Order: sequence, then structure tokens, then C-alpha cells
Amino acid sequence: MAQLNDRFRLAVAQLDATVGDVSGNLRRAREARAEAAAKGADLVLYTELFIAGYPPEDLVLKPAFVSACMAAVADFAKDTADGGPGVVIGCPLRTEEGLHNAVAVLDGGEIVTWRSKVDLPNYGEFDEKRVFQPGPMPGPVNYRGLRLGIPVCEDIWGDLGVCETLAESGAGLLIVPNGSPFYRGKLDVRHQVVLRQVIETDLPMVYANKVGGQDDLLFDGASFAFNADRSMAFQVPQFETGVFLSDWVRSGEGWHCDSHDVAEIPGDDEAVWRACVLGLADYVNKNGFKSVVLGLSGGIDSAVCAAMAVDALGADRVHCVMLPYRYTASDSLEDAAACAKALGVRYDTVPIAEPVEGFLSALKPMFEGTPSGITEENLQSRTRGVILMAISNKFGAMVVTTGNKSEMSVGYATLYGDMNGGFNPIKDLYKTEVFRLARWRNQNHPAGLLGPSGEVIPERIIVKPPSAELREDQKDEDSLPPYDVLDAILQHLVDDDGGIDELVDQGFDRETVAHIEKLLYIAEYKRRQSAPGVKVTKKNFGRDRRYPITNRFRDGA
Repeated sequence: MAQLNDRFRLAVAQLDATVGDVSGNLRRAREARAEAAAKGADLVLYTELFIAGYPPEDLVLKPAFVSACMAAVADFAKDTADGGPGVVIGCPLRTEEGLHNAVAVLDGGEIVTWRSKVDLPNYGEFDEKRVFQPGPMPGPVNYRGLRLGIPVCEDIWGDLGVCETLAESGAGLLIVPNGSPFYRGKLDVRHQVVLRQVIETDLPMVYANKVGGQDDLLFDGASFAFNADRSMAFQVPQFETGVFLSDWVRSGEGWHCDSHDVAEIPGDDEAVWRACVLGLADYVNKNGFKSVVLGLSGGIDSAVCAAMAVDALGADRVHCVMLPYRYTASDSLEDAAACAKALGVRYDTVPIAEPVEGFLSALKPMFEGTPSGITEENLQSRTRGVILMAISNKFGAMVVTTGNKSEMSVGYATLYGDMNGGFNPIKDLYKTEVFRLARWRNQNHPAGLLGPSGEVIPERIIVKPPSAELREDQKDEDSLPPYDVLDAILQHLVDDDGGIDELVDQGFDRETVAHIEKLLYIAEYKRRQSAPGVKVTKKNFGRDRRYPITNRFRDGA
């Protein structure tokens, strides 16, 4: 292969790989390499564990899966005998020392070498020490005369000195395959991490990140690079797949990017909306569902979920159902119908009075002499859940569940009722955020969304007081503090792992805070049985926050 003297073209393959789809991921890799070759690339950089999909979790403990991944990489290596671009691609590697999160360098028709991840993350959503062994401290790879340092994801975040070792060993450029999940503000964090390494090594760094949803994680892409002088070399769009080219030149001061394509990054609300939409779309499509169904109540949560579903899948794949009972207000009937019309979805009404009364009749001998209350309210919600699941079973549509993070925190949701469903796009959004995003969506329609522009969530849904409508004149604030107060308390207790005293010092009522903390802890058993949903905060329920169900601790008790 011709040596790279003072110029080379690098392609970053920012793609959506599917966990376990080895043949499909190999096909995507080949298509990307062909595109890069047609554009004159010298090297194609893929993302972390691309062939396996990321994160593969315990799937890599199955020897047949790892063998299939390694065989796919060996097969891909043969493609590079055509004289086109070489490849750096992520793949699990099994050696005598154990199983590694690794990358293979392919060129000239063969696997030139492997590099294994040194620093295995074991916090938040990451659990890599469970399945992988750390690799040895790496040295640079000689690629056609270019000395490349290839740290893998966490190797640039931790303090093991991987990048410094590569710089001291003669690397001229650092290229990093990543599987970095999205949360609000994450891209700025990544920029700072890379800049720290650039400053410490005095080397340019290319950061390649994957795109797409994997269960409750969402990967936003947004690959980028910084030059050694700390200037931004390029910034790839967020939430978009593609093969992105950059040209690099070598002077007496080392390698520098000669192109300067910097994509505009969405603002906070747009990023969160697009993350929820992409997470829902990938969950539905990758798991083979043809369509989705959800209960459209006339409330804010179901309206936002319906809008996200249409943006993700198109109106023809979304079925909304109103399930009214005696406590359903006429305004709710009108608002749900208006929302369905604005979104262009199929909309049906299935009254639930007959089945609810049937349940009450069946239970009447046992309930005789007891006051009516939460049990009877929950029967309404559970009846709705049964009907939605019946529609799902009959027509193959996945049920979208619609509880927000505020409700999930304090248990303001019914098991086997409104918690029924396969996926929840707003599970990691507090109620106040749901309201804000509804207003944002009515005023914005970014490219790529499949739903209509304009007001898709009627204003009356946004301004009316939230209610579960399970009894006469019910309002959420009958049982909970106002949502601006509740969400501020929850963000401190959940997202920040804070304590009661700090909230009291901020001016919150101690009794209220203690009550919310109690609700938070006793609702853990419900959350364990809830559907997955898109992670958009730094600490979501599930992967990030793993509290015991049986737990008698109370702060200050």
C-alpha cells in the first residue's frame, strides 16, 4: 500500500449498528467503506464494538457470538486487498488472556493488528468489568507510515494515562472509537474531555461516536475532532448517520485538519425531543413491530407521546385510542380528538364503563362494606391497560406507555394499568419538561421528523390542570405538590442523590420533602416492573439508579 506522506483523508463512519446483528452490521460497514472509497478516503474509522453492536452486555459471554464477530472482521479484512481505504473497527476479541473490548486495524487484505480497551467503565449505564478484561497499555499503530494512537472510549475519560503513553510512544494522531450515550448537555462534556487530552498530549484527536437507540440508551453521534492547537477541526451533525470526510495535512508541527466542516448542534429542547423520537423509532423498528398503539386521554403526557410516535414512525403507524369512563371530562374527549386530528392518526373510542362495572360486580361480595377509593380508581386504569394490550395482541401494535419521570418517581402510576406497554419515550422527562417540550414542538419542526408541522398538541391540553380523571374533579395536585415544586425536589433527590437538609436549606418544606422521599423509595417495586424508556438525564431509572426494593433507610429518620 502507498505510504501516507504529508496528506491523508479520514472517513468517520457514524452509523447505527444493531446489537447482535453481526451480518447486518458487516453489511453496513461494507457500504460505508465503499462510500468512503468513492470519496477518496485513505482510512475509515468505525465506532466502538461496531460489529457486535453496543452495548452487547452479557451477549459477549456467549462464545458463538464472539466467534461470529471475529469471523466477520476477518472476512471484512479481505475487502481491503483492493487497495482502497483501510479500516479501524470495533469488535470483541477473545485471546488467551480473556475477552476484550477491542478494535481491529484492517489493511492489505488482512488484520494488521488489534488494540484492546484498557480502562473499563463500571459506573452509571456501564458495566464492562462484568464481561471484559482490560487490555495492555497500547502503543501506536503504523498505518501506511502514519503512527496512529487508538484509545477506546473510556481510555480518554479516565486517569490511566493511555493517551500520554501513546504520545510518548510516538503517535502523531489520536483516533477514538466511542459508544457514548446521550444525556442532556453530554456533547459539551465530551468536548471538554477531548480538549483535556489534546492539551496534555499536544496531539490532535478524532472522536467517532455511534448513532441510534439500544433499549433505554440513545447514542447521538455528533462525532468531532480538535487540532493540537485546540481549535475545532470538524463537528459532525447530531442524531444523523453518514460517512463524514476530513482532510489532514502534516507540517513541521504535526498533523492538522485542512477541512473545517462544523455542523450546527441542536439546542437543548430540540436535542431531547430528537433523542426521545429516535429512541422510540429504533426500539420499535429493531424489535420488529409494525406499528404502535397508545391511550390518548386528552392529557399532556399521552399527547406528547403521540406526537413523538408520529415523528418517529409516521402517522400511518400510530393508532390512538380514547378509553372514556364516567369521570372523563367532555373537554378531554374534545382535546384528544383534536390532537389525533392534528397528528393525522387513526383514532378510536372504546368506552370502558361495561368492563369496569363487570369487575366491580364480580368483586362486590368481597368488597361489601368497604369504602370506595384507590382500588376502584385503579380498576379503571387496569381496564384501560387490558384493552390496549388486547389491541396490541390482535393487531401486533406495540403499546406505548406514557408515564413521566415525576410520576415514576413517586409511584403516581398503576401497575398493569397505565404502566402497561413496551416502551416509554418520556420516562426520563419530568412533568415540567413535558409541558415545555410540548410548547417547543408546536413551534418547531426540525428536518427528519415524520409528523406534521404546526400545532400538533392543542393549547388547551397544555394549559389545563393535569388530572388522572379517576374520580370526580380530580387534580394531580390533590395528591402531589405543584409540579414545579415536586420536580425541583426530585431532581435533587434523584439526579443529584441529594439529601433532605440541603433542600430545606434552599427553602423547601421539610415535611413535604420527607414525604416525597418516602414515596420515592416505596415506589421502587413499581419502577422495576416498568417499560424501558429513553435516557435523557444524567441519572435515569434503571441503568443509572439501582436502589433496592426492600429498603428501610429514610434520610434524617
